[in-house]
Amino acid sequence: MGAPATAYDEKKETCGTVCLKYLLFTFNFLFWLAGGVVMAVGIWTLVEKSDYISLLSSATYAASAYILILAGAIVMVTGVLGCCATFKEQRRLLRVYFVLLLCIFLLEILAGVLAYIYYQQLNEELKQNLRETMVQKYRQPEQEHVTKAVDKLQHEFKCCGSNSSSDWGESVWIRTSEADGRLVPDSCCKTQTLNCGRRDHPSNIYKVEGGCITKLENFILDHLKIIGAVGVGIACVQIVGMVFTCCLYRSLKAEPY
Repeated sequence: MGAPATAYDEKKETCGTVCLKYLLFTFNFLFWLAGGVVMAVGIWTLVEKSDYISLLSSATYAASAYILILAGAIVMVTGVLGCCATFKEQRRLLRVYFVLLLCIFLLEILAGVLAYIYYQQLNEELKQNLRETMVQKYRQPEQEHVTKAVDKLQHEFKCCGSNSSSDWGESVWIRTSEADGRLVPDSCCKTQTLNCGRRDHPSNIYKVEGGCITKLENFILDHLKIIGAVGVGIACVQIVGMVFTCCLYRSLKAEPY
């Protein structure tokens, strides 16, 4: 009577292990795809929106994107390692896999904390620095990246000046002969033509309540929400993966040393 029971238990254990293996394999495939998404979000932040980063005095926004890229790369490598560990049923590989999952989880928590901290201080930072950056560095030597960022900001968001178009009255560039009589940069104009910035009438330039500072703040806040949502989503998936890994690890027999 004892022998059949033992065989039944072994069969039951084998079926359970096989189910865990395929669950973990499915998880790793989805996890690998998620790693690609995380990397894509981080790279998009740095490549497509890098101009706006130059207008920020703090490196926190860029740091969050770099952390996402690093986490995404590790996720993709970890996904492959997880598949190998699952099908080879090696406890040592599963241990390494679990540690990597934990490291990625901590990285994403760090990115989330940085994004939250920056979310809280963004408004104050923009108030203190955006206006000064625009009036002091626009069209100045070795500040081409700032000039490009300001022109892009005003053109894409249809705004003029940090708080209003009157901010440009204190611009270092506007006060020089290089401005050629302009009252605002040409990028403030509703229809951009050469020297169109000589007229600052509302019919010619953008007059937006709150200026560019409100537009940029809303844009960055929305993007921080995307970063945070991606980080939280992947972190939740990782918790499931770590649970599956622990279950499979316990179901496998200890390796001989």
